[in-house]
Amino acid sequence: MPARMLDIHPHIISPDTKRYPQKPLGGTQSTWSRDRPTTYEQLLAAMDEAGVARAAIVQSSTCYGFDNSYVADAVAAHPERFTGVFSVDVLAADAPEKIRYWIDKGLTGLRLFTTGSTMPNQATWLADPKTFPAWKCAGELGIPVCVQMQQSGIPQLKVLIDRFPNVTMIIDHLMRPPIEDGPPYAGAEPMLALSKYKNVNLKLTIISVREAKKGKARPETFLRKVVKEYGASRIAWGSNFPASDGTLKQIADESREALSFLSAEEQDWIFWGTAQRLYPALAGK
Repeated sequence: MPARMLDIHPHIISPDTKRYPQKPLGGTQSTWSRDRPTTYEQLLAAMDEAGVARAAIVQSSTCYGFDNSYVADAVAAHPERFTGVFSVDVLAADAPEKIRYWIDKGLTGLRLFTTGSTMPNQATWLADPKTFPAWKCAGELGIPVCVQMQQSGIPQLKVLIDRFPNVTMIIDHLMRPPIEDGPPYAGAEPMLALSKYKNVNLKLTIISVREAKKGKARPETFLRKVVKEYGASRIAWGSNFPASDGTLKQIADESREALSFLSAEEQDWIFWGTAQRLYPALAGK
């Protein structure tokens, strides 16, 4: 099993709603952020228990919207353990200015939330020309852009891939394709076909692990297919803690076990090396 772990998808929630007011995207707060709030101090303790060295904290869009203050404060408090992934309104005229603002606060990646627990349908604005200045800015700054999306959004994503080939893209949760029918996983072909674009990377979370155990799907067949198509050096692990059920240690252990069929080198890329390539701040001092 891998001795080293980095996490590129935990979330944090502060109990201080005056200092960090809740402004969820779409106006509906996620159930997990209400029921399982986790401070960055609690995340640190959970990381120590789970054996996670450092983490790229992802903005909790379903709680804080575009106000990334709590993530920025966590990174400022513990730069040796954290970097941060922020969200901005990429349709707004001042999106590049906001991107540079959060970069100046020590955050090192952008995230676009186009679907999720509180927004079940795929948003149609992903490739809106109004977003192009934000993408251009990300390319100029050399920061990765992670996108939470469905396969139905792939035509929009291809517009961006073609227009911004220099921007490193990370797809959250493997895009959650339908895989319960098992091999040959025809329902996942649209996601797998994106592997031909070398700037597209995947984020393999506990959501991906658990979905690979449903129906006729198995981690040894589905995740092996994903690794074969993309290569382990383009796949990075994220916990989705505390949005997903379980302690961080339980999530980490379950993920390690699910990927234990891979070679030691492949596991090390997924749990360690790819994260450092995508977010160099995770390389530590």
